[in-house]
Amino acid sequence: MNIYVSNIAFKATDTDLRELFEQHGEVSSAKIILDKMTQRSRGFGFVEMPDNASAQQAISELNNYNFLGKDISVNEARPKTDAPRSGGYGNRSGGGNEGNSFRKRW
Repeated sequence: MNIYVSNIAFKATDTDLRELFEQHGEVSSAKIILDKMTQRSRGFGFVEMPDNASAQQAISELNNYNFLGKDISVNEARPKTDAPRSGGYGNRSGGGNEGNSFRKRW
């Protein structure tokens, strides 16, 4: 089962996260997501546990648990959807240069 963990302290490492969840069963992987530009933690991550019963136990026992000074939020990860993100260039909601919007209008 894939588990989403948020509100992770910025000083936490993948190893710290793995060791926390290993107290509740086997962990296949534990990964804190990093910012692509700065390589600093984004404050959330994912833990994969092969046994669903252990994963459910970890979720219930670690949700709102104080981990390295912050109360983490632990939930079953939702599958990634193919729906486009809001915003961006594909939705035609502003951001264009229609009629040279910077032209003086006096």
